[in-house]
Formats: sequence, C-alpha cells, structure tokens
Amino acid sequence: MASVSGMDTSTKREQILQYIETLDIGEKISVRAIAKALGVSEGTAYKAIKEAEASGLVSTKERIGTVRIDRRRREALDQLTFGEVAEIVEGHIFGGTSGLDKSLHKFVIGAMELDAMLRYIDEGSLLIVGNRSGAHRCALEQGAGVLITGGFEPSEEVKALADENGLPIISSRHDTFTVASMINRAMYDRLIKRKIMLIEDLMTFSKPADVLRSGNTLLDFHKLSRETGNYRFPVIDDRGRVVGMMTSKDAAGSSDESSIDKLMTRHPITAAPNIAVTSAAHTMAAEGIDLLPIVDRHRKLLGVVTRQQLLDALRFAGKQQEIGETFDDLIWSGFEADEADGVPLYKGAITPQMSGSLGMVSEGILVTLMTLAGRQMIRDAGKRDYLIDGMTAFFVKPVQIDSQITIVPRALEMSRKATKLEIELIDQTGLAAKAMMTAQMIDSY
Repeated sequence: MASVSGMDTSTKREQILQYIETLDIGEKISVRAIAKALGVSEGTAYKAIKEAEASGLVSTKERIGTVRIDRRRREALDQLTFGEVAEIVEGHIFGGTSGLDKSLHKFVIGAMELDAMLRYIDEGSLLIVGNRSGAHRCALEQGAGVLITGGFEPSEEVKALADENGLPIISSRHDTFTVASMINRAMYDRLIKRKIMLIEDLMTFSKPADVLRSGNTLLDFHKLSRETGNYRFPVIDDRGRVVGMMTSKDAAGSSDESSIDKLMTRHPITAAPNIAVTSAAHTMAAEGIDLLPIVDRHRKLLGVVTRQQLLDALRFAGKQQEIGETFDDLIWSGFEADEADGVPLYKGAITPQMSGSLGMVSEGILVTLMTLAGRQMIRDAGKRDYLIDGMTAFFVKPVQIDSQITIVPRALEMSRKATKLEIELIDQTGLAAKAMMTAQMIDSY
C-alpha cells in the first residue's frame, strides 16, 4: 500500500482504520507493523489502533497482543468469547489463538467419566476440566474449547490439535469451583448491562440525519424546514463534523441571504452513542434542548435523537422485566410496602452486609434506601419515574445492624415536570436520617 504520509493526522487515522478493516479476523497487528506498512509515524498508528479498539475492530489480549476481531452487536452482549473467558480467569493460552473471538454458548464442567462427559460436549461449548489429556483431546475433536484448571499445561499433541481446529486451549491457576464462579459473575454482569439502554440502541445509523452545512444560507434552512417539518438541524463542516445548531429561534428576524455561519449556535451540546439514554435525557432536560446530535470522538455526526425519542425509550424500559440483580436490587430486597393514615411507607431489616467501617450502617446505604423508597412511592402512586436533580441528607444518629426500619417518603410538591420529596428513615428509637430530594419527572408509562 502506498504511503499516506502527505495527509493530515485525522485523515491518516481514517486510512489506517480502513486498512485494519481489510485484515483477516484473528490476524495480529502492531504499532510498528502498521506504521511501516502505511508509512506513518508510530504515534499516529498507536492512536488509530486505540480508536479501532474502541470501535470493536481489534482487541488487545494479554500474552497475545492486538488482533483483528469481528465487530459484535450489543444483542450478543451476553455471549462471552473464548478470549474474554481467558481474561476473566487470568488464563494462559497454549493453542488455538485464531479462535479466541468465537462465541461460546455453554460451559461443561468435566467432573464425570469421559463417556458421560461427551454427551454434553458439542460445537461452541467450553469444557472446564483438570489435567485429563484424553478429555482435552475429545473436546477439541467435538468442536469445543478447553479450560484446564489447577495451572496444568496441555500436551504437545493437544496444543497442535487446538491450533489445527482453531479452538483455544486455556490454562488457569484457579480451581474448578473458582473458575466457574468467576465466569458466572461475568455472565451475570452482562445480563445487567443488557437492560441498560444506550443511545446506539435507538439510532438507525444507516439513515442520514437532516443537516445544514456551514456554507448554507437562511433560505436553505427554510427550504429544509418545509421539506421535513422540522425546525432544528445540526450544522456540519466539509468533514462532517458538528460545528453548530440552527433553529427557528436563531433564524428569527434575519434575511434569507444571511449565512448560517453567522446565525447558528456554536459549540452545541452533543453526545456519544455509547452513553445511557437516561443520562442523555437528563442533559436535554437540564439544558432545555429538544434535538441532540450524536457524534464520534472526532465530532463527526452519526445521527440525531429527539427528547421525545428518549422519553419513549425510558417508558419502554420501565415496562421490561428486570434482568439480573444490581446492588440497588439487593439492598432493597426484603423491604415491603405498607401504609399508615393514608401515608405510604416501606419496612425492612438492616442486614450485616449494609455495615460500614465502624460496625454501624453505612451512610451511603442509608441514602440509597431513602432514594429507593422515594422512587418506589412515585412508581406506586403515578406509574412514573424520575431523574434526580439533587439530594441533601441529614444523619441524626447511627443505625444498628439488625434494626427494623421504616422509611416514609412524603411529596411536598409534585407536578407533571418536577417533584420534591421529604424522606424520613426511622428505627426502633425514632428518627435516624432524613433527606430532601428534587427530581425531574419522566412522562407516565
């Protein structure tokens, strides 16, 4: 390939990314090799490889280096690859490195006779077993990868078979129980991540956004508004980077010949595609904007989302079944709703896991409990959710482990857009903590 040394740095990185996309899956790459192949500096090659890693084109694996991988969708987030398993269990890879990016669909613990074990092993599975060469060989022949526990090393015959079949054989110093626990924890974390909706889950990247260019006039703005029915557009330069935002408010009182450059709002708020929908919705509400440009790390426009799209997504997420338990779920488990004189309240017990360094309940746990009680009250009363703007907590006295507590949230002010809550946490001896919380309301679902 010809040298690209005459181009500017950003164009060189784009050329390097295009080159990386042409490489075979599983092929190793290095800063020095990329720099030599394309005639660029090692610094530019390093930055491009890091960008490729963030984009899912390559992955850097311990003891192997950087390799070209398949760009996997978030829908497959719960499927671990053999390479990810190796990292999770702090494993050493002895063969089959070309298959590190293959996904696996199940794990088989080899705690049985070989004949019985073979009934459970099939293509795409991973056998977790100790120093049993016969089991290693049979698993590879069945199309399965192998994870050897106890730090044992496979035989040369098994290493060669792993390379031939493109199936990784990994050795970990941990025992079988520890390895299984580590993998299970990683899979559980992925289940939790799947329910966190990101901006990229809402966007159709193949559909171009309606935009204005920095050289356009107000006449172009009015024409685009008539064609689309919209009155807000990102403004991009000749490289596709967002340089401004043009709205009907910016256009008011100006002639049709006026340049967009002079009227637009410069340095508009933008967001990356991998941020949470909740975070983007909070930003739009706080800044009073209804259209959010989504950009890459170089501010190149990828698409746009509207505030209504985000609110619709949050309503949809609120209807979905919870998958996996977060720390909030675990803290709130065991608390039950009750009522006294028409006032909702929540009762539960303080467990030893909630203790802080001094043997009393952690202040952070108390704040979390009051926050969760407030959220639950809003959900129970109006089928709504909220984004917290601020919270002030007061700790009246320490709360003992094993205490039975009651949390009483009261609405001081509640409207379609905002709410203000007073929340009290009471133990057997009286008031223990209190909080004042303000929040933006999310439309009912």
